Amino acid sequence: MFTSVDDVSARLAETGYLASPAVATTVFLADRLGKPLLVEGPAGVGKTELAKAVAQVAGARLVRLQCYEGVDESRALYEWNHAKQLLRISAGRDETWDETRTDIFSEEFLLPRPLLTAIRGDDPKVLLIDETDKADVEVEGLLLEVLSDFQVTVPELGTITAARRPFVVLTSNASRELSEALRRRCLFLHIGFPDEELERRIVRLKVPGVEEALAASLVRVVGALRAMDLRKVPSVAETIDWARTLLALGADTLDETVVRDSLGVVLKHQEDVLKASAKLDLDAL
Repeated sequence: MFTSVDDVSARLAETGYLASPAVATTVFLADRLGKPLLVEGPAGVGKTELAKAVAQVAGARLVRLQCYEGVDESRALYEWNHAKQLLRISAGRDETWDETRTDIFSEEFLLPRPLLTAIRGDDPKVLLIDETDKADVEVEGLLLEVLSDFQVTVPELGTITAARRPFVVLTSNASRELSEALRRRCLFLHIGFPDEELERRIVRLKVPGVEEALAASLVRVVGALRAMDLRKVPSVAETIDWARTLLALGADTLDETVVRDSLGVVLKHQEDVLKASAKLDLDAL
């Protein structure tokens, strides 16, 4: 998909994703080596958006598996359309079981889920396995099987092997430790909060109506909030939301009144709002 690290940076920027040199380099290597990319970092720093941006620049279909506690093989890989199978069995009462079985366990009755969808067909795809750390440990075994050989065995149909491997991105907020076996199969990338210059560029790109001076002030205030011992520090997404809020309010500077009235855009817990209100010194920023 990419010819160089600079090509990654330039093409991602065209979609509105400003990649740091580390991000661009790791994406290039994942593409060139054909390895899954495991992206860790706090929520709201652009892990999921990176997969979306890669899919956009590659003209690829984004296939997303959203992980959560309790997600299982039928939700991740495939399941059979039982209602349709029952209707088919009822319609073929005069057939032998062998005849019926051959029919009901065919492609017509198969419901492919994200993992199977990603390896079928020869069109380009980006497989996003989002918030992998929220899935149960058992699901990791399934991911290892799929990501090792990019093939899936459906007992009734046989082994389905990818004609064209998808570009795979796994994201994790590190709420639990992923297995070493899964990590070994991936290239690792940690995306933290951007430095002040990069975040200011992101704000200006995403909210073009915000003046440079206001964007700089906003990023400095967000940096100060992140340095506090808060229950949840502001993410990049919330910085962008705050910029849009200031634009909607018609604010051209960040003064105490504006900050106090709009602090709930970036802080989501009352204890954090109270702590920030008491400790935040705008004159020192």
